[in-house]
Amino acid sequence: MYQKNPTISKGIDWLTVLLYLLLAVVGLLCIFSVEYKSSDNVLQSFLGFKKEYSKQLYFFGASIIVATVILLTDSKFFAATANLAYAMGILLILATFVLGKEVGGSKSWIPLGFMNIQPVEVCKIFTSLALAKFMSLPETNFHKTKNQLIAAAIAFTPAILSVLQKEPGAAIVYFSFAITFYREGLPTLYLIIIFSLAILVVASIVLSSAVFYGIITVAAFLYVFFTWRRIRRDLFRLFLVIAVWLLCVGVKLFMVPALFNSILKPHQVVRIFSTFGIDDYKFKSPERTAEIQKEFAKLGTTKKKEGEKVESYNVKQSKIAIGSGGMWGKGFLQGTQTRGEFVPAQNTDFIFSSVGENFGFWGCVILMLLYFGLMIRLILLAERQRSTFSRVYMYCVTGILFFHVALNVCMTLGLAPSPGITLPLLSYGGSSLVTFTILIFICIRLDADRQMILR
Repeated sequence: MYQKNPTISKGIDWLTVLLYLLLAVVGLLCIFSVEYKSSDNVLQSFLGFKKEYSKQLYFFGASIIVATVILLTDSKFFAATANLAYAMGILLILATFVLGKEVGGSKSWIPLGFMNIQPVEVCKIFTSLALAKFMSLPETNFHKTKNQLIAAAIAFTPAILSVLQKEPGAAIVYFSFAITFYREGLPTLYLIIIFSLAILVVASIVLSSAVFYGIITVAAFLYVFFTWRRIRRDLFRLFLVIAVWLLCVGVKLFMVPALFNSILKPHQVVRIFSTFGIDDYKFKSPERTAEIQKEFAKLGTTKKKEGEKVESYNVKQSKIAIGSGGMWGKGFLQGTQTRGEFVPAQNTDFIFSSVGENFGFWGCVILMLLYFGLMIRLILLAERQRSTFSRVYMYCVTGILFFHVALNVCMTLGLAPSPGITLPLLSYGGSSLVTFTILIFICIRLDADRQMILR
């Protein structure tokens, strides 16, 4: 018979705790390294709650308290309150439309005085718990289309609301739940279709109309030519080829223009164009063109020579900072780019640049090993669970961590558009730090009670 753990330490996976602490401390050091001035009194500035590294220290202390409370909580509580927490999360997101504070052109924050909270960020916790709750129900068969659609609705409702808040970057992370769906039995074909659509959208942005239409037409012709015998026996294949060709044309003619002309905000369009080196896209109106050109100038996005890729000031400075670190880095508090405040948002979105400049290539490698060590550890914990609830939740958390790390690092290196996604446990911000603390320590609590079957 299962017996409740008598102490907070019994059953705790200390390796996961250690990886969490190491990442949080590295983040605190990176924020300190880019903001500290030689004239500052270290002790006073750390305790004064005026500097961002001071605030982050207090946020970290609050996170430790939250983590301790989670470790003292019975695991049944998370399963019992999952649906209620999800409903509250959705209500919080809806509340931002009325009470929200506009930050960076997005009205997705609720001011609390000493800090701002972003409900769509916190709702990742509630969505993970709600998915775990639904997929662990005895009557849920995830191989059935009905249950797959219900799970998708649970996962993507916050994402849709985030897009309506003009915060599409935060919505992207909710696609990380596809990793959990795949683990629980989602057919591989669905993932292939999703990634194919993503590649199609990127190709339609990067390639000219002539090249794009030429490639899809030649591909369709070659497929028909080499499978003609099968097509003669099954005409459905021919109709499928025509349908796919029309879909590709529709994406190029209608979906992408609507995305750039009506849906995305000017600064978001510029971020995408900067990533793919585009500076001559045709917009529907002179007003829209003027807005985009103004945003190009504001973000310092320039093209010096003919044929040279356009690049935003943010990404350019970030790459300079990372490159200047070399193999071993300039040393702690020795960075010139980050300490000179050449890199915008260097405490939040571009915190990885301070790692590269201070600690160099090998410092970045060690940081990535810490992240992937944490994710692999969570997967190992997930696979040893007896409860579907615990396994699903841990895969949700792993997917969220993976998307955040991959998108943020690629953004910092100029390999992906800037979606405004933080680097977990490193980027400045109480909302982000507390959210990831809760996500990770619920995993640790569930693992400590892994002999319990939760629903």
